[in-house]
Amino acid sequence: MAEFKAVISDPKTGMTYQKVIGGNHANSLVGKKIGDKIDGIFVEMPGYKLQIMGGSDKDGVPMRRDLPGPRRKMILTAESTGFHPERKGTRKRKNFRGNAVSADTLQLNMKIIQYGPRAVKEIFPPKAEVEAAK
Repeated sequence: MAEFKAVISDPKTGMTYQKVIGGNHANSLVGKKIGDKIDGIFVEMPGYKLQIMGGSDKDGVPMRRDLPGPRRKMILTAESTGFHPERKGTRKRKNFRGNAVSADTLQLNMKIIQYGPRAVKEIFPPKAEVEAAK
C-alpha cells in the first residue's frame, strides 16, 4: 500500500504545510502526473483544488516533468530541475524519476490553485497552538 508525504504550498501566504497521505487516498493518486489537478479531499482539504508540481522517491531522486512514466532514467542535463552547476556550461549525467506518481514515490509537492470554504490555518493549525492545547 502506498503512502506519501504531501508538501502543500499556499501561494497567497507563501507558507507550506505537510500532510501524510495513506490508504485509499494514496492509492488513488498512483498514476497521476506532474501538472494534474486533483481534488483536495485526498489531503483532507474538502473544497480545495491542488496541482501536483513534483516530488521525489524513496531514495531522494527528483521527479522530472519531461520524462514520461514512473521509471528512473539517467539523463545528461545542463542547468535544470535537480542540477544547478557552479560553472556555466557544465553538464552532468544524473538520475531522475519520471513524471508519473508510483508506489516508490515518497514526497509529493503540491500547490493550492482553488481555495475552499475553510481557511488553510484552520485545517493546518500552527505547531505552537497544537502544543499549547496539549
